[in-house]
Amino acid sequence: MSYAVVAPPTSLPASRSSTKHHPIQRASAKAKTSQRRSTGGRAPPGFGGESSNEPRWRCVEGCGACCKLNKGPSFATPEEIFEDPSDVQLYRSLIGPDGWCIHYDKDSRKCSIYSDRPYFCRVEAEIFRTLYGIDKKKFNKEACSCCRDTIKSVYGSNSEELDKFNREIRRSTSA
Repeated sequence: MSYAVVAPPTSLPASRSSTKHHPIQRASAKAKTSQRRSTGGRAPPGFGGESSNEPRWRCVEGCGACCKLNKGPSFATPEEIFEDPSDVQLYRSLIGPDGWCIHYDKDSRKCSIYSDRPYFCRVEAEIFRTLYGIDKKKFNKEACSCCRDTIKSVYGSNSEELDKFNREIRRSTSA
C-alpha cells in the first residue's frame, strides 16, 4: 500500500489548537457514556456511535494518488498545512521533478519507504486532528472526502482508481 499526505479539507479551521469543552458538552459526554452502558457498550445510532452507513476510510492498494505531492493551486501548500518549518522542508524534499514523491514507485504503485514513511504520510485520526483540526468522530468521512478529491485531481473523475476506491468504501461500510 502507499500512503502520503492526503489533500486536506478545502477549508482548514482558523485555529488548530484544541478547544475547551463547555459544561453542556461535558454533560453530553456523560449522557453518551450512560447510554453506552445501557446498550452493551455501543452508542445507539444518532448518539455518537457510527451508523451502519457511515463511510469507513480504507486505503486502496495500487492507487498512490496521495503520493502526487505537487497537486497544484487548488490544494493547500505545505506552509498552510504544517506549523513546523522542518515538516515543510521534509515535505518539499520528497517532491520529485514530476511532482510525485521520490519514494513512490510508479511501476509497482508502492512506497519504497512505507514502514519508515513520515508521520504526515499516514492517514490516521490523530494525524488529521493534528494537521487539519478534524475531530476523531469526523475522521472517516473527511478522510474519504479528501481521498476522493485527491484521486479526482490526479486520475480524473471517471478513473478506475476512483471507482476502485468507492467500491472499497462501500464494501467496508456494509461490512
